Amino acid sequence: MGFDFLHPEILEAVRRALEEDIGAGDITSMACVPEGRKARGRYLARQPMVVAGVELLPLIYDLRGGVDSLELKLASGDRAGPGQVVAEVCGRARTLLECERTALNFLQRLSGVATLTRRYADAVAGTRCCILDTRKTTPGLRRLEKIAVAAGGGTNHRTGLFDAVLIKNNHIAAAGGVRPALERAFEAGMPVEIEVRTRAELDQALEAGAKHLLLDNLTPEEAAEWIRHIAGRAITEISGGVRLETVRAYAESGADFVSVGALTHSATAVDLNFRLELI
Repeated sequence: MGFDFLHPEILEAVRRALEEDIGAGDITSMACVPEGRKARGRYLARQPMVVAGVELLPLIYDLRGGVDSLELKLASGDRAGPGQVVAEVCGRARTLLECERTALNFLQRLSGVATLTRRYADAVAGTRCCILDTRKTTPGLRRLEKIAVAAGGGTNHRTGLFDAVLIKNNHIAAAGGVRPALERAFEAGMPVEIEVRTRAELDQALEAGAKHLLLDNLTPEEAAEWIRHIAGRAITEISGGVRLETVRAYAESGADFVSVGALTHSATAVDLNFRLELI
């Protein structure tokens, strides 16, 4: 599985993270570690996880002058168990120490997103439904967090407001209703998705020619009823209040997609650490 970890947005995010942590220099390492001392460091999983972001390590170290060697034992999307080595690096001890927290912050956060996504993807296995992410991401880290979702088996929704048309309830209010919102959106010549929250809005959207519907804040039973009513006339996506305990029921309603904001806004960082030894 290949991901673009050299995208300019990612390069800038890593550069900012290093500058934020190191600033004018790692004064602790400079004070107590001899300048030329060499060391080996291992990134170790301490719980079952899906790894994401390990490909950032070469970039992190290159931005701080490089290392003697770096071996990525796993790639984004791979599973790791407790005690498993994710990556091994050798170089100046000072370099390894000053990069430690930034590297762990990225790996723990992104692997947390991938691990949670995999739980959702596994929960709907065997159905026709795919798990989608949302725009509920950490500011400045959206591209990385969406990579982590994909590594965990999820599907990326739109990147932002600029690359897909998704008419939500406030757009409907601002446009003056479902039909005028759709009519104006269709003129853009792009695929259009629209959120519907009542049966009246659902029927208005179908009558106006909507082919992609976002069904918001329904119970699994309501979703199944609405999808039977839609009868294949539009692609369906379910959103709002979906939890790991309920996602299977939503998938079995017949929906094509379930979008889950929790993948990125509520993922818990995994337990992954860095162990250093002299060489």
